[in-house]
Amino acid sequence: MASRSKLSSICWNTYIKSQIASSNFEGVVQLWDVTRSQILSEMREHDRRVWSIDFSPADPTILASGSDDGSVKLWSINQGVSVGTIKTKANVCCVQFPMDSARFLAFGSADHRIYYYDLRNLKMPLCTLVGHNKTVSYIKFVDTTNLVSASTDNTLKLWDLSTCASRVIDSPIQSFTGHMNVKNFVGLSVSDGYIATGSESNEVFIYHKAFPMPALQFKFQNTDPLSGHDEVDDAAQFVSSVCWRGQSSTLLAANSTGNVKIRRWFKLASTQQSMKMIESLLCA
Repeated sequence: MASRSKLSSICWNTYIKSQIASSNFEGVVQLWDVTRSQILSEMREHDRRVWSIDFSPADPTILASGSDDGSVKLWSINQGVSVGTIKTKANVCCVQFPMDSARFLAFGSADHRIYYYDLRNLKMPLCTLVGHNKTVSYIKFVDTTNLVSASTDNTLKLWDLSTCASRVIDSPIQSFTGHMNVKNFVGLSVSDGYIATGSESNEVFIYHKAFPMPALQFKFQNTDPLSGHDEVDDAAQFVSSVCWRGQSSTLLAANSTGNVKIRRWFKLASTQQSMKMIESLLCA
């Protein structure tokens, strides 16, 4: 499968296993049949680059996209057209449905905020999460009520959406610091309370939702494919993407030079609320 423009995001349909959606720098959202390597539909309503797309886990026919044109669009994959639009004043960098409902949607913005909408009312957010100092680059639901956000202010923040009746939430329940992120998109992924992110120090950091400091970090060493030796580290390199394999302890990570590593951790938690993670290298 090939796209005519640079891809910015891809997303599997969790129910229709043969379907993925993609977005690109031209603002096009595409639906693909991976078994036939064919485009099923192209949706061209955004005016600028689409940064993020997400299928609703609760309704696999609904897809959301967020764009540099300051809009979030809701798509029906059966109709091939948008069925709703949320307009904002800043670039939209990330969109995410909660795990258990297609009625709600969160998105992060270049105005440093996260917005949480009840999709029955597209004119006003149910609540706004305020606390980051720079662009919100990623958001992920940790569970049905807790959301973690990543920003180029060097922090991750954990939010409790059960208090959304207050309209504005300005106090996260946890802030995570230790990684470096002031410029690039470095990835964010969650699994069973563990939060993985990349860093502009060319490292992967893993946090647990209960603790503000990293539980584990590892340097992303590049290996020469001919000699098998580690290459000299380049200060400009950074980890650009991370992804847990479902709720397992296996993590996939990629960096800005195109190298990919797979690692596994054994997660242990004691009754004294201490935590230890034991790393086992699968391949590099």
